[in-house]
Amino acid sequence: MNGVSFTQASALASASVHGFFHSTGFQIARDLAFFFLALFWLGLAYWVHRDARRRIDDHWLVGTATLVGLVPFVGPLVYLLFRPPETLEDAHARRVEIGALESRLLRRAPPCPVCHADVEPSFVVCPVCTTQLKEPCATCAAPLERTWQVCPFCATPMSAKGLPLDFDLDSALTAEAIVHAGSTGGRPRAARKPRRARAS
Repeated sequence: MNGVSFTQASALASASVHGFFHSTGFQIARDLAFFFLALFWLGLAYWVHRDARRRIDDHWLVGTATLVGLVPFVGPLVYLLFRPPETLEDAHARRVEIGALESRLLRRAPPCPVCHADVEPSFVVCPVCTTQLKEPCATCAAPLERTWQVCPFCATPMSAKGLPLDFDLDSALTAEAIVHAGSTGGRPRAARKPRRARAS
C-alpha cells in the first residue's frame, strides 16, 4: 500500500510540475524574462555604439566596436577592455588647454637678469632694480635689443651705443651751443669735441 501511495504521490508531483511549467502564468513570466533579457542585450549594444562614437574618430572602428558589442554579454566586456581612455571632447579640450599654456609661455618675456622681476617686452629698464634691459632708438625711442643692427620700427641703422650711424656728434654739439648762446645773448663758443677714450 505504501508503494501505491508513493506511486500516486510521484504521479501527482510530476503532474503538478508539468502543469506549473505549462501554465499561463509561467509562460507569461518566461516571455517577459526573455523580453527584458533581449532588451538588456540590445541596450548594451547601443551603449557600446554610442560610447565608441564618443571615443573613436574612425567610422570603421566604431562599426567594429558595435559588432563586438552585439556579442551577448561578452562583447561589451571586451569593448571595455580595449576602448580609448578619454572621449574625443576631453582630448580636444586637453589639446586646447596645452596650446593655450604653450602660447602663454612663448609670449611671456624673460625676467630681469639681475632681480628676476617680471618685465614686459617694451621695457627699456627694469622698474624694480633699474637695470637697463634694452637700448632706446635715437630716432623713434623704440626699445631695441642689444644685438640688433637696425631699428625694425624706423629702419635706422644702429651703432654700438644705439645712435644712428650717420649721427654727427660735432654738428649736434655746435647747433646746441648756438641755440644756447642765442638764448643767453652771448657769443657762441666753438663746441669742444668729445675726448676719445684711449685704447688700453
